[in-house]
Amino acid sequence: MTVLSVMPGQVPERMVLEETLEAMQNFVGGTIQAIYPFDDAVAIICNDNAKLLGLPYNRVLRDEEGNIYDILCGPFFVCGLGEEDFSSLTETQLETYGKLFAHPELFMAVGGQLMIVQI
Repeated sequence: MTVLSVMPGQVPERMVLEETLEAMQNFVGGTIQAIYPFDDAVAIICNDNAKLLGLPYNRVLRDEEGNIYDILCGPFFVCGLGEEDFSSLTETQLETYGKLFAHPELFMAVGGQLMIVQI
């Protein structure tokens, strides 16, 4: 399936990923978690234990007002949703989420505060 790969500190890339649990787990480096933060028929697939494992911060998720409500850690990918399983993204979805995650983010602690800067 065609997905959007998002690695910490890198721009997103289109990639073809085998439609197996093993391939998805290999990509994220462990057990997978599906997150559905958008109204669109897409999922973010990430490592279920990324924060506990101390994987590097990757991207933030923001609400409609632009407020950060979560930070995704480690590699993740965005895929489409089929009737019963994950599927390829459409060209429009690849473009939309490619733009959304286009700018890698730098995370730093300054004076006890987490600062986030787009690279």
